[in-house]
Amino acid sequence: MASIPWSVAEESLDVNFSVPLQLRLRCTRNCFLDDWDQVLPLLKSDSRQARVQIWMDRNVVDNNPAILTNLSRRISESSDSLELVAPIALVEGGEQIKNDPDAIETIFQSIDRDGLDRRSYILVIGGGAVLDAVGYAAAIAHRGIRLVRFPTTTLAQADSGVGVKNAINAYGKKNWKGTFAVPWAVVNDQSLLEHLPDRDFRAGFSEAVKVSLLKSPAAFRFLCDQAHAIVARDWNAVLPAIRSSVLMHLHHITHGGDPFEMQEARPLDFGHWSAHKLEHLSQFRLRHGEAVSIGVALDTVYSHLVHGLDRADMQRTLQVLRDLQLPLFDQELDAQTIFDGLEEFRQHLGGRLTVTMLRAVGQSVNVHSIDQVAMKESIEMVREFSLAKVS
Repeated sequence: MASIPWSVAEESLDVNFSVPLQLRLRCTRNCFLDDWDQVLPLLKSDSRQARVQIWMDRNVVDNNPAILTNLSRRISESSDSLELVAPIALVEGGEQIKNDPDAIETIFQSIDRDGLDRRSYILVIGGGAVLDAVGYAAAIAHRGIRLVRFPTTTLAQADSGVGVKNAINAYGKKNWKGTFAVPWAVVNDQSLLEHLPDRDFRAGFSEAVKVSLLKSPAAFRFLCDQAHAIVARDWNAVLPAIRSSVLMHLHHITHGGDPFEMQEARPLDFGHWSAHKLEHLSQFRLRHGEAVSIGVALDTVYSHLVHGLDRADMQRTLQVLRDLQLPLFDQELDAQTIFDGLEEFRQHLGGRLTVTMLRAVGQSVNVHSIDQVAMKESIEMVREFSLAKVS
């Protein structure tokens, strides 16, 4: 066995090491019916049965009551290999679960009551906020219980579902309490999106626009060309858009060299510094994806004014967001209030302010200050575009 070089004369030693991690992504058509055979192998156990606890977003059940019956039947049919340690638990969806300490404490108490350990599984089925909250509890309990995510919104399937972050809100700030923890597996399933209300269905594609602007001119062109088909829920447009987005997010996390965001730059947060502030200012009247749409519009215009982004690409970005029926402006988009969000963003980064902007589609630049005059002009330009009649 190789040993670490050391001598009695040395008083300090820096050792680099890496931890092997694996994130399992499965894309299915109907995970709790015909495609259950793709889910079951994810739940491995050293003993006869894998011990499983399930948390589900109540909104999902309200929109599709059959999901409880289907999942319960699959679990029952798999009793030789799975032990459901408690009835499926329903939790409130949306940002309220991340704002409610009692909801998080209930999850902790249930994990303790059911005797889960690090080789047990927590399955969470819901939108991004529920994935965040249950994932936070799973990452904290026993320093980590295997988490399998089933994202039920386009936003979560296109972006946050494969993320390695879990968080809840505290002290009036979004995601103030959180962890970095790689999920055991993520199942992106088409059927989980079929009963999604139109507003939530559209909201997820702001993150697809964001990552395509950062990473792929071809993906950006696809979204521009297929925006109307996406809004009409044409799966021939929807599924490739989600698949492209999630793979770009996943590649950045696993190959970008900074999965736990220890460095200054956070390119995937393009458009987010103002979006996070807007969510709180609107008291979460704005969905996360809607706030991101406004933030992306704002930062795209600013990138044109300050960093040389071509005017045609700026206009195409505003147009694709409009074609996706996403908001470009909101009454809460007040310049001074939004600037206050920059300091909160800097604190969240843990050091010098670093904001990602665009020089061109597929070419980003990190900046350490915002020209307030240019940003005020950007806000006004976005406002004017949002009020302009659709041609």
